[in-house]
Amino acid sequence: MTINSEAYTNGAVKAREATEKTVDTWKQGVKQFTDQTDLVSRFSKIDLIEPVTRYFDYLQQAVDLNREFATRWAELFTALSGSVREQAEKVSGIVADQVDSVADLAVTPVKKAEELAGEQAAMAEEAAKEQERQIKRAERAAAKQAREAAREPYEGLTKAELSDQLAERGLPKTGNVDELIERLVSADSE
Repeated sequence: MTINSEAYTNGAVKAREATEKTVDTWKQGVKQFTDQTDLVSRFSKIDLIEPVTRYFDYLQQAVDLNREFATRWAELFTALSGSVREQAEKVSGIVADQVDSVADLAVTPVKKAEELAGEQAAMAEEAAKEQERQIKRAERAAAKQAREAAREPYEGLTKAELSDQLAERGLPKTGNVDELIERLVSADSE
């Protein structure tokens, strides 16, 4: 079984990219919203509390830090007038700063998850390699044991007896005792 480290890494990269796209879209929406403060001030009353609340429910963890502040900001927009407008513009700058902070908070865990996925993939790949090495060692040990078992019937024979058995099989009779035994074992395995 082969572990594909690229699959882990690609999954983590896609998650990070999706998070970054979501954060960028959110930042653009907030910027467009704050750029239109003049348009908002022309309307007699706009209730932004409900849309802000729904949006911040979606980003629960990051928004818990900013919910009260954003709700107050939305209430300010419903009652915009003269001097309040100046304060609302200041609040827009603060919200833009908060957007950057929330973006960083959202992207950082994804990057850490990507790194962790890479590390886990590397560990899994190393474990698979180690398992392959153990299998090869076991195969070599089994082959050695089988070779020794195949040699066992010939171990006590003399060179003359080994030569006779080779002659019966039509095999060469030259060499030392170990070579003769090996030739007989090879013939047995064929």
